[in-house]
Amino acid sequence: MLYRDASRVRQRREQRARTIGSVLSSAVTIVLFLMGVAMVLDQVGIALGPVLASAGVVGLAIGFGAQSLVADYLSGLLIMVEDQYGVGDSVDLGEAVGEVEHVGLRLTQVRDLNGGLWHIRNGEILRVRNDSQEWARAVLDVAVAYEANLDEVYHVLEETGRALHRDPDFQDLLLEDPSVWGVQSLDADGVVVRLAVKTVPLQQWSVTRELRRRAKDALDAAGIDIPFPQRTVWLRSGDRSTGTPAMPG
Repeated sequence: MLYRDASRVRQRREQRARTIGSVLSSAVTIVLFLMGVAMVLDQVGIALGPVLASAGVVGLAIGFGAQSLVADYLSGLLIMVEDQYGVGDSVDLGEAVGEVEHVGLRLTQVRDLNGGLWHIRNGEILRVRNDSQEWARAVLDVAVAYEANLDEVYHVLEETGRALHRDPDFQDLLLEDPSVWGVQSLDADGVVVRLAVKTVPLQQWSVTRELRRRAKDALDAAGIDIPFPQRTVWLRSGDRSTGTPAMPG
């Protein structure tokens, strides 16, 4: 796991270095080319003033016609320089939510959960949520019956979290011992208690699933009921003036 994370970070750095280096190389090449052309024209006696004026007008017209393209390239460059996201990151770019497969100067490609590949112009990305940087958090809400002793519930959940942290299969994924944050809400069917823990990026979902499984087993072993919705159903017979309630279910 740690090896894959290091490999992904290295891949991101290499891609950023290649792209930024390519942009700088292209810019230097263009500047040197223009300087060379200007020096040649000056040597053959062609006045540069009218040429520069004409080039300025043409450049202004092209600039107005390619504003969105310029915005895309500038946004792409800033995304890479600021390291907002990279290949392999799990991101939310608005409508596009998924794993980044490619980051270019003009386009970002994101593969969503259903396998669709989104092509997003960098100039249209207004906000980014990155779930892959530094750390993530696994959050588990557990509902228990109102009759349950909350101190006992806290103790069971804390012990469950510590046991998960000591598990060799998960100890590298958790950055700390899971902690009980307390009562999250009082629902119609039970008391909701929240358990949370910091994890390495992109592993919060697998940790949450394992915590949910272990919490269910631990609460069952401690005799703490996990409530389920109950409803009363009324069945009408042929005589609509009377009704007989069915058993709650």
